[in-house]
Amino acid sequence: MNQSTIRRRMLSPIIGLLLCFLLAATYPDPQRSKGPDAASYSSDVVTSWVTMQLKVTRTTPAPPPFTVRRFAYIGVALYESVVPGLSAYQSLAPQLNGLPALPTVNTTMSYYWPASANAALAAMTRYFYPSTSPANKASIDSLEAANTAIYQKDRPLDELTRSAEFGKKIATAVFDWSKTDGHDNNTAYTLPVGKGVWVSTPPAFVGAALPNWGKCRPMIRSTGEAPLEAPIAYSEEPASEYYAQVKEVYDISQNLTPEQKTIALFWADDPDGKSFGGGHWMSILNQVLTSQKPGLDVAAQAFAQIGIATSLAGITIFKGKYQYNGMRPVTYIRTVMNKPNWNALIVTPPHPEYPSGHALISSAAAQTLTLLFGSNYKFTDNSYNSLGFSPRTYNSFDEAAIEAGNSRVYGGIHYRKSCDVSRVQGKLIAQNVAQKLKFKRS
Repeated sequence: MNQSTIRRRMLSPIIGLLLCFLLAATYPDPQRSKGPDAASYSSDVVTSWVTMQLKVTRTTPAPPPFTVRRFAYIGVALYESVVPGLSAYQSLAPQLNGLPALPTVNTTMSYYWPASANAALAAMTRYFYPSTSPANKASIDSLEAANTAIYQKDRPLDELTRSAEFGKKIATAVFDWSKTDGHDNNTAYTLPVGKGVWVSTPPAFVGAALPNWGKCRPMIRSTGEAPLEAPIAYSEEPASEYYAQVKEVYDISQNLTPEQKTIALFWADDPDGKSFGGGHWMSILNQVLTSQKPGLDVAAQAFAQIGIATSLAGITIFKGKYQYNGMRPVTYIRTVMNKPNWNALIVTPPHPEYPSGHALISSAAAQTLTLLFGSNYKFTDNSYNSLGFSPRTYNSFDEAAIEAGNSRVYGGIHYRKSCDVSRVQGKLIAQNVAQKLKFKRS
């Protein structure tokens, strides 16, 4: 073999690598855009919109499952509106249940990712709150305009326009997907009749709410957790385990401490136009983001991940409620225990007792936050300062979730086992979502 041949063979691998490099430069990743990585921008656009959405939620009452569903889709739209600018992340679209291919960016053009997020969040807020007050609609418009005015100080108009148009396209695509999840299923439901089953409760004695919510399409096809275990078997015998769990609720109500009452009312979160009606944990996330000031990448993932986990928790909750049709404490205490004038501290929601929605959603949210920000994250919850509640401080997200579950026992509307089982199930959902969804590129 002559020296020329040897030289050519030695150079071949080097030439191959150079060609690969040149081809990569010539044909970039079709999902990536030009310009700075979106992770280099602050999370200010996210916190500004979560603050707005919580305000709108508080003044546009809806059942808590509606709220967690809305935040889930809004979170997906936010994430997808910036992921083409995140080099370390990938789209969730192929991983989500039934989500069609989403609009793509022009990879030869630059985008300003806060502007894309701003437009997506504004559009999703309008889509999900069409009946909110004129004042709220004006506030939504003002926030979008105010953020845009900030961006115009540093970025060219054509880039901002292109970015906003992409964000709006993503929002429209995600909202169209949301319309097909079965949330509007109004199929008639016939309640079972017999001992131990749910009946309407005071003070309004309204019919069973959201009996078909458990049939909604989950955002992920399967997260793998086992079904809920069955609740304690119904019994009217004073020596039974069932009677004992009801008696515990009654005994607590007769000796309620000021701290227990505060906890029950702080976590009430009813859709009464004052609290967040299912959005309390989004308020906690917003406080964490405001304190930590992470990049846009962390904020977008956190919003999407907590939204997806809690929306799945909501489906699990109502699937279980209408599978077991458990009787509420107020019914048992008034009839079986012969305490006809007894009332729960907080209003009993119009659906069966088991499982506990508060415990399950709180645990799913808390575990998601734990996975993202750490297991010993001490924080102070200022969600309801404006309602006259003092801030509450916790040593971890899990500690807050345990308190949220216990609040329903103190409030007189759930049994302790319901809350304990629900807390375990919520944690499993969050863990499985984190394992199933791949935000980061491998």
